[in-house]
Amino acid sequence: MKKSGVINSEIASEIANMGHMDWLSIGDAGMPVPMGTKKIDLAVSEQLPSFTEVLSNVLTELKVQKIYLANEIKTDNPDQLQAIKDIMPDVEIEFVPHTQLKADLAKTHAFIRTGEMSAFSNIILESGVTF
Repeated sequence: MKKSGVINSEIASEIANMGHMDWLSIGDAGMPVPMGTKKIDLAVSEQLPSFTEVLSNVLTELKVQKIYLANEIKTDNPDQLQAIKDIMPDVEIEFVPHTQLKADLAKTHAFIRTGEMSAFSNIILESGVTF
């Protein structure tokens, strides 16, 4: 049995299968997931688990070089934006329209759905390399 890091078998498998510049997404309970994109549904109830809890857990095993966020998070959820910056202080951020972020989910290895219930709590993680 895996004893630390990401113990969810589906998430651990997706991380293990990622290469440089591949994408993995994490989002709130309301984010629509395009047909054909794998959805790993962790949502149990409101805020369980939270977006930041899942993001922090994924980052224990995934090297991230860049993230993509919706422009709208700046005005509609600045607290979540600050939390992301605090968790990933040295990672490049690219802001895109929310409609583009939703469309780009089709390019990700998987979408991890959380119980988060705050607006624009969605992120695409671009994997880096560890060497």
